[in-house]
Amino acid sequence: MQETSKRHLCKGKTIGFVPTMGVLHAGHLSLIKRAKSENDIVVVSIFVNPLQFGPGEDFGRYPRDVENDMEKLRAADADILLLPEDKNLYPDGFASHITVEGISDRLCGAFRPGHFTGVVTVVCKLFNIVKPTRAYFGQKDFQQTVVINRLAVDLNMDIEVVTCQTVRESDGLAMSSRNAYLSAGERAAANVLYKALSRASEMIKAGACGPEEVKNKLTALLGEGPLVSDIQYAGIYDPETLVELDEFRQQNLVAAAIKIGGTRLIDNVLASGKAGRG
Repeated sequence: MQETSKRHLCKGKTIGFVPTMGVLHAGHLSLIKRAKSENDIVVVSIFVNPLQFGPGEDFGRYPRDVENDMEKLRAADADILLLPEDKNLYPDGFASHITVEGISDRLCGAFRPGHFTGVVTVVCKLFNIVKPTRAYFGQKDFQQTVVINRLAVDLNMDIEVVTCQTVRESDGLAMSSRNAYLSAGERAAANVLYKALSRASEMIKAGACGPEEVKNKLTALLGEGPLVSDIQYAGIYDPETLVELDEFRQQNLVAAAIKIGGTRLIDNVLASGKAGRG
């Protein structure tokens, strides 16, 4: 992969990179489409990264379907599939990990200790292997995009980190490989997350109340959802620092993580507001 990338770069070609954990859906394919529109070569990686799963999480049962993924990549006209094995990325004696401090500990990081160290470490390795001009990520994993952008800036990586709009099902549920865990009843109940976020966004745009009131309404709407077993976080945050806001900015991140049964779902929307409204 490194030698292939060097050959393309030496010819002046740009490389767009879409890192994934597989079980590709329309959200992934939208990233590939964007990458194809902006680059000469598109590389997609599939790797279920063990470093970003904590004890008791779903690494062992995380869905995998490489053959089907390859068919989708052919149909999407991706140029290169990078399909490393654990031993390729983490050989015996591997001892280096990268941490982006502060923003990694908020939101999802508070409930998944070590998760973002695993994400950042593997993304840094993949960036070094693929040598992309641009790398593409979905807004659904908003914190991940903030963390990776911080990594690229702090370590002087000559890579543009591109955040692409979340692709949703017809009822608003953000597309995710983990949606496959939901039973029919849970799937029907899962749209409460986007509905609650959308209502909170509307309240911010209306400008009639402050962040605390919006947060309370968001939490209440999620709590009323059938089959919601846990609300890990729900609130209004600064899109750059991920710090919870006590007054609105021009752009505000409305984000939540809940569990429907045993499945953890995350989502977010960006809402424009009147700066200083508290």
